[in-house]
Amino acid sequence: VLQRTLGVPIFQEQVMQLAVVAAGFTPGEADQLRRAMAAWKRKGGLGPFQQRLVGRMVQKGYPREYADRIFKQIEGFGSYGFPESHAAGFALLAYVSSWIKCHHPDAFLAALLNSQPMGFYAPAQLIRDARAHGVQVLPVDATVSGIETALVEPDPGRAGAAPASLPGLRPVRLGLNRVGGLSDEGAKRLVEARRAGPFDDAEDLSRRAALNAHDMRSLAQAGALQSLAGHRHQAAWAVAGIDTRATPMLRETRTAEPRVELPEPSAVEETQADYHGLGFTLGRHPVALLRDDLARFRVQPAAVLNTYPNGRLARASGLVTHR
Repeated sequence: VLQRTLGVPIFQEQVMQLAVVAAGFTPGEADQLRRAMAAWKRKGGLGPFQQRLVGRMVQKGYPREYADRIFKQIEGFGSYGFPESHAAGFALLAYVSSWIKCHHPDAFLAALLNSQPMGFYAPAQLIRDARAHGVQVLPVDATVSGIETALVEPDPGRAGAAPASLPGLRPVRLGLNRVGGLSDEGAKRLVEARRAGPFDDAEDLSRRAALNAHDMRSLAQAGALQSLAGHRHQAAWAVAGIDTRATPMLRETRTAEPRVELPEPSAVEETQADYHGLGFTLGRHPVALLRDDLARFRVQPAAVLNTYPNGRLARASGLVTHR
């Protein structure tokens, strides 16, 4: 029964067959055992089967110790086992996903970001892993981003400081759906309005896409207006001055005002704004901003720890425990 899996019960069907072969269970009893395994942690349903399974195995000539060991295997199986059909389907998905991630990490990242929220890994982890494997990730930009994250053609003129993709990989442009607080309808209207021609400035975008003040603030917070208004502080200033009421005063009738030049945000402010507006950053890792302060407490980066000889003791802590 367990030859194919080297003596370890992996599939529910194996446990049912084991009960039939070793303990003389009827098919109906074996199915009851399967149901009890699925719920034993909640209901303690394996108790009645212990005496029946072990007792019948002993009656058939199996040593008591061996019968007890078989039951322990079945008991442990309840925390991880599933039907063989489920295992085959899951294995296929895992294999295909692994193949795509290995050969097409750019498409893999775009697809997973568009499938959020899902799974164990947050967008920040997915993006960090993709960049480590040579994928260029471009920021959200209201002048070019689509609603969803997508693969784009390389454009060195717009790439900024982002590292280039490895040969054969296409850059991934983050979509408007990554902007926290931006309404779905607002994103659709923005993309539709852009088809008529490029926006002159943040106010032109607001008018043509009929975006309210909340949507505009969300775009500015996420850094999506920097190509129109400059850095984040400049974008926030521009958005704050837009009249989004239904009957705005004509722009032509306003008194021309000199452009206000605000200082650029610091690296810390950029990182904080990224996490507030997007939930992640394409800039430096947050710990990198604290490295000088941490060094005063003799906190060492992983690169230094790798040089320590075997046997040297070091206390370790993680970002999550110190958030």
